[in-house]
Amino acid sequence: MPLFTSIGLAVGASAATAAATGAAVVGAAAAAAGAGYTISAGEDAKKKQASALSKQESAQKQAVNAAQGQRKQSEMAINQANRQQPNIAGIMESASAASSGGPSGTMLTGPTGVDPNSLALGKSSLLGS
Repeated sequence: MPLFTSIGLAVGASAATAAATGAAVVGAAAAAAGAGYTISAGEDAKKKQASALSKQESAQKQAVNAAQGQRKQSEMAINQANRQQPNIAGIMESASAASSGGPSGTMLTGPTGVDPNSLALGKSSLLGS
């Protein structure tokens, strides 16, 4: 009987050791799978965050472009509303008044024309003497 008992204990001990070792292997495999899932989930979150950031940057650029376009349209509308019209009647009146000084009267020379003495080429000056 002691032989069977020792064989049973040996088999029992081997079975317990095998069960413990199997549980450790299964536990390690589960831990590795959990770590793999965690890494995969982290990478997915990283990709989603990068995608959301690029979408936000794109939306911000569109908003800036739209604001600039609206600002330009507003400036154009303000300029059009404040556009000044020329005083045509005043221009014509001053032109007719200037022409009444005679044929030599212009806006540059006045009604007396150009002084003929100022046209002389041989005049003396401080630089030419």
